[in-house]
Amino acid sequence: MTGLKLFAGNSNPALARNIAGHLGIELGFCQLNSFADGEVQVEIHESVRGQHVFVIQSTCTPVNQNYMELFILMDALKRASAKAITAVIPYYGYARQDRKVAPRAPISAKLMADLITKAGADRVIAVDLHAAQIQGFFNVPVDHLFAIPTLARAWREKFGVDGDFVAVSPDAGGVERTRAFAKRIEAPLAIIDKRRIGPNEAKALHLIGDVRDKTAIIIDDMVDTAGTLTQAVDSLYKNGAKRVFAVATHPVLSGPAIQRISESTIEKLWVTDSIPLSESARNSGKFEVISVAPVLAEAIKRIHGNDSVSSLFD
Repeated sequence: MTGLKLFAGNSNPALARNIAGHLGIELGFCQLNSFADGEVQVEIHESVRGQHVFVIQSTCTPVNQNYMELFILMDALKRASAKAITAVIPYYGYARQDRKVAPRAPISAKLMADLITKAGADRVIAVDLHAAQIQGFFNVPVDHLFAIPTLARAWREKFGVDGDFVAVSPDAGGVERTRAFAKRIEAPLAIIDKRRIGPNEAKALHLIGDVRDKTAIIIDDMVDTAGTLTQAVDSLYKNGAKRVFAVATHPVLSGPAIQRISESTIEKLWVTDSIPLSESARNSGKFEVISVAPVLAEAIKRIHGNDSVSSLFD
């Protein structure tokens, strides 16, 4: 791992340490603090001259603070003569603002891509972007990794392959993701017809597929307020499912999400550590966390060694 340095912001230190452990290296020594007025202060306490530096930062809550840390940390590394900087963004904030949904609306996902590149990123690693076309917003290479293979492998290790499983997409847009999970656990597919009635508000309608007397597994890329998820759980039980689980990459868990999940009849929600869980979520007993550190560490190793990353997409 000669010539490689790993630094991390404050958003997800546990994941950063886990990645460093898989790589067999120490995290770089830096300090990220705030001045009295809230401005981000960054100090790099070791040489990065001529090094390939990977910066790990999930842009989760507080989203704007974490983005500013990422921008300023990369700018500091660039000015310290790092040879190359790769932004490792397990969760890409503003990803849902990837198109104009109304007149005079911004495309904030594109703006964030421009800012990341301008701040110094020569390459980006992301996990389960909300929309795959966000890769095209960057003018630098993007390695878009997927958590589904890791989650499906963990599911099979715990539950094996069972003819009673059915993978459920909570909406039409998630069919491809759900099909990938279903294929890996050798299960059929079902779809919930969902109509969105406002921001963070959705109404689950009828079910396409058969879940009667089966274990239903809802597959999604993120859980935000958990309104869609809990409605999907209710819909599946009404249609005869005997057990309901959910699998999602990013536990955003805004507002009433944790309360809704805790009060829901869902058995478990499987998530990754792309975003750290709050203490209340950990104590609820409803969550199981599967780490994406191994796949991120392997991607970093291959990029640094100029090896193929494509097999990690499988």
